[in-house]
Amino acid sequence: MRVLGIETSCDETGVAVYDGDAGLLAHQVHSQVDLHAAYGGVVPELASRDHIRRLTPMIRLVMAAANTAPADLDGVAYTAGPGLVGALLVGAGLGRSLAWGWGIPAIGVHHMEGHLLAPLLEDPAPPFPFVALLVSGGHTQLVQVAAVGRYRLLGESVDDAAGEAFDKTAKILGLPYPGGPALAKLAEQGEPGRYLFPRPMTDRPGLDFSFSGLKTFALNAVRDELAAREDTDQARADIARAFEDAVVET
Repeated sequence: MRVLGIETSCDETGVAVYDGDAGLLAHQVHSQVDLHAAYGGVVPELASRDHIRRLTPMIRLVMAAANTAPADLDGVAYTAGPGLVGALLVGAGLGRSLAWGWGIPAIGVHHMEGHLLAPLLEDPAPPFPFVALLVSGGHTQLVQVAAVGRYRLLGESVDDAAGEAFDKTAKILGLPYPGGPALAKLAEQGEPGRYLFPRPMTDRPGLDFSFSGLKTFALNAVRDELAAREDTDQARADIARAFEDAVVET
């Protein structure tokens, strides 16, 4: 089976051709980071319009790179959610239209299920059952995977996802967009153990996460430590390192 895949859930346009026997034949990803940088976050309307501009040319390029004609395809898969509604509609609209025109099935894929099953693309693929930790921008979940389509949610974030906490803490530290990667880079310069942030909810039953309080802890650390220390750049790096260590260990 050969499938054209379309991903437009947020601020990246992704297109791929995947073959069940030969594996990934070709793919392309376009990031909208530069488009949203001036606003300090993703602007849904701009994201949707950029998907419209990029998607059709990218499909042509990927199909050519995969040496695949429409007649060679057995289906078109597209991200059906969760994500930005307008951005999702672009991928769903074009994906379903192409599938209808080519006379093949259109397959809506749950965004998180796509992340969940991505390890199956590896060689060797992990055997069932396995436990998956999903840490995307808007979701943090711990899931037991018994088989394709058989999942049990073991725990998830009760407030901010880890990615959201990274972005918001980066803003507290005065870092540029996108905040998560900038904070991680700054943390590399931080001194391990200089500050100790709490490990939320690790001392209670259950497998849920909570990262919202770490932002407040970081805000207080920035306010207190930047005023008390002369080496403010190193203080910011130390705070970034303490925050990252707390999230990762949690």
